[in-house]
Amino acid sequence: MASTLTVSDHNRDAAGLKYVYPVFSRRAGGLSIGINFNPNNACNWRCIYCQVPDLKVGAAPEMDFQLLEQELRFFLDDVLKGNFYQRFHVDEDKRMIKDIAISGNGEPTSLKDFDEAVALIGEIATEAGILPQSNFVLITNGSLVQRPGVQAGLNKLKEYGGEVWFKLDSATEEGRALINNAGQSCQASVENLLLAARLCPTKLQTCLVDYDKQGLSKKEKDAFLDLLRSIKTKGCVLKGVMLYTIARPSLQPEAGRLERLPVETMNAFADEIRLLGFDVLVCW
Repeated sequence: MASTLTVSDHNRDAAGLKYVYPVFSRRAGGLSIGINFNPNNACNWRCIYCQVPDLKVGAAPEMDFQLLEQELRFFLDDVLKGNFYQRFHVDEDKRMIKDIAISGNGEPTSLKDFDEAVALIGEIATEAGILPQSNFVLITNGSLVQRPGVQAGLNKLKEYGGEVWFKLDSATEEGRALINNAGQSCQASVENLLLAARLCPTKLQTCLVDYDKQGLSKKEKDAFLDLLRSIKTKGCVLKGVMLYTIARPSLQPEAGRLERLPVETMNAFADEIRLLGFDVLVCW
């Protein structure tokens, strides 16, 4: 029996498929069709708010392109012509596909044939009439944008009218080490952000959490604002900044030390970012 889609349940097995899953996304504002390139639960980062069970360090496994095509065609047909909305108890005013999002249980750009997968998804979604009406999104930590195959994928994403959601949870080395357990420096991440924005329309996505009841520190806020000023002077054009906080329990060891950041704090920070000339969406 199908469950009700909510922002607090992003079960990758909801549709019983390997690569394709439905979620109700706060950031997309409705039904998002997720494409999971990392069914092995492997990622090159370990974010402390991550909800992936049994997360391990690694890369995406080899893609079964035939299965991906079969699943995506089947699922889109179910949504467009079947009783998907009834089975998942989706309200009638929300029965539309907001986006197709390459995301899932790890860093999707670690897929060996990343550009081919992007092209296949774009082709199928276009044939089904989903694109360009709906959005086509890559959700990424941006750590592998320097790879030629990833850049080819971003070029292909742009061809289909898509955009990159580039993770940047902290602009300090200490914050990145704490929140993301990322081996990549902040400077390297910024360089990849600049590159991604040149190749494809790009938004920043920033997860703000209250760690050990410390709230959002002035140091973190100032560093983030300074980073935005810096990339603006370098000619980086962002489609926007998305601030959000946790909606689902973390499955990482730090889970008990995390709380949602108050919406008032997030809105105040958003206003500071807007003063720099950026569009900001707050998802709480």
